[in-house]
Amino acid sequence: MSETAVREVEAGRSVRSLTYGEAVNAALRRCLSELPETLLYGEDVAKPGGVFGVTRGLRRDFGERVFDTPISESAILGSAVGAAMLGRRPIVEIMWVDFSLVAFDQIVNQLANVRYVSRGELAAPVVIRTQQGSAPGACAQHSQSLEAFFLHVPGLRVAMPWTAQDAYDVLVAAVHSDDPVLVIENRTLYTGKQDVMLDGPVQPLGGLRVRREGTDATVVTWGAITARALQAAEALAGRGVSVEVLELPWLNPLPTDEVLASVRRTGRLAVLHEANVTGGFGAEVVARVAGAGVALRRPPLRLGLPDSRVPAAPSLVAGLLPDAERIAAQIEDLTHEN
Repeated sequence: MSETAVREVEAGRSVRSLTYGEAVNAALRRCLSELPETLLYGEDVAKPGGVFGVTRGLRRDFGERVFDTPISESAILGSAVGAAMLGRRPIVEIMWVDFSLVAFDQIVNQLANVRYVSRGELAAPVVIRTQQGSAPGACAQHSQSLEAFFLHVPGLRVAMPWTAQDAYDVLVAAVHSDDPVLVIENRTLYTGKQDVMLDGPVQPLGGLRVRREGTDATVVTWGAITARALQAAEALAGRGVSVEVLELPWLNPLPTDEVLASVRRTGRLAVLHEANVTGGFGAEVVARVAGAGVALRRPPLRLGLPDSRVPAAPSLVAGLLPDAERIAAQIEDLTHEN
């Protein structure tokens, strides 16, 4: 057990060793227990326990508040908007973020607009749980990283937790929020045990995680590719390059001030995400740094997938998605003075 976990146990809080998927399950269980207005539904969510097994046991324990739906993302999201306006807190699962595009109208034109078009008289506290990103054999329609699509929509919160602890905390915070929230997971993270504190206070939306402190460059990243950023930073430390790695479990609200403070210290900026580079949210991070007038020693670096569809073959995916070695090489080049 980690030192942090030991302290939490000593403080009387429950700490368990859980996988990411189990942490999500625990968060759903807590919300269903604490908030009687909460509903949980989607395709294969109830009796099968979710296509990835994340919602196992919840139908058994919470009955008709957890239910399966037909294969219709438009119906799932449309009904969630109506239920939320009538006082419920729906948590709906969309198996792959790619499938959410079928219900883009319900998300963009309806869900995100409820508070605005009702002059604040109504809210739509809907949580959309989904997952995205490349994984072996995922193919082009099950592997896209679309966070930038949703971050362009005012009124919609977006989170991409990386650790099991953040998967738990972010989901609990999202369900308690009166704003609609899109929580994007990655199925490559669902396995592997970590210590998770389960009964802490509901966390505020936003914030970042300083995963590694450094002085020569700031790397801003989110989601599963954070692990590669840390591997690259570790490799660069052996070459005398000190990299600060900032991981963003929340992309909206974006912790702009904390990012700016780090970049001002290091003077160099790299953004890394699994989405393709063109139009990726990393460009927004760069724009905010530039707009704040932060003096950079070198032009900022954007790292991500090339503008390509994601192939099914793992060997081809490996050739497209930046690995730790390539990330390290480009960051090292960033730290060289002209």
